[in-house]
Amino acid sequence: MDLKGKSFLKLLDFDAEEIEFLIDSAMDFKEKKKKGISHEIHKGKNIALIFEKTSTRTRCSFEVAAYDLGMHVTYLDPSGSQIGKKESIADTARVLGRIYDGIEYRGFGQEIVEELSNYAGVPVWNGLTNEAHPTQVIADLMTIKEHFGHLKGLKVCYMGDARYNMGNSLMVGCAKMGIDFTACAPQKYFPDEKLIEICKTEAEKSGASLKFETDPKKGPKNADVVYTDVWVSMGEPEEVWKERIEELSPYQVNKKVMDIAGKSAVFMHCLPSFHDHKTQIGEQIGKMFNMDSMEVTDDVFESEKSIVFQEAENRMHTIKAIMAATL
Repeated sequence: MDLKGKSFLKLLDFDAEEIEFLIDSAMDFKEKKKKGISHEIHKGKNIALIFEKTSTRTRCSFEVAAYDLGMHVTYLDPSGSQIGKKESIADTARVLGRIYDGIEYRGFGQEIVEELSNYAGVPVWNGLTNEAHPTQVIADLMTIKEHFGHLKGLKVCYMGDARYNMGNSLMVGCAKMGIDFTACAPQKYFPDEKLIEICKTEAEKSGASLKFETDPKKGPKNADVVYTDVWVSMGEPEEVWKERIEELSPYQVNKKVMDIAGKSAVFMHCLPSFHDHKTQIGEQIGKMFNMDSMEVTDDVFESEKSIVFQEAENRMHTIKAIMAATL
């Protein structure tokens, strides 16, 4: 599978065979990592990580993956570059593309990472935009395949706000890979209609189904995977919490939801999660609205059904596979 020189901006740019290749490659890298087998296949190369939105998992995954491949890393935090401020995105791309072998971007609009790719002349990887989170979904698909042994024919139910990057990208990934996808939320929280139509075409090719359910008692029924994300996305003001809590509380993933899904169902979350009061925001919002947890209850998050930390680890292995293939 030849992906050399190709950017990784959104899953719609890749077919099922390419996605499967990246997942299997990540599994191979994971096995090598566990066995202590060196795989410095890109020794001496350099990459730049542009983070307009900070992250624990994404930064650590890119850095460790790069080091394991033998590469050097420059991390640019929100104050570490002039992208879009004193220097245009196109100019930034053309400068960094002459210095680095690859560029990661994590930040705001999808158009930014697309423009970086258009001008950089080297592979650009999307670490997260408002519209897409493709590296996360490759890790999710890898984790699901590890747990169940296959992807095609499984059922994934996404509970909560499915309008943004995680709901969008998970729907695309499922449609591409033959996984039945259900978004369970109030109708206003469903993914964009245009993207739904595109995914319906992909689902027809793969044999998947797409469903959009407003009843939290029906959505997760017989699901193999119950997935959720925080109710307020990065960059949104805290003032929206009241509205989100009122409208999304019925879609909280709790023991009742997991019981509806069934005995073999697992729980997934891209993290971070407000499942208790052990964070500043979790404590603040919890006290304000008299809630012990938000999008998922602590008993589900900490249960044997939860595979969120296996999922988090797999960010590194899949990002390694993406960089290795495209460089």
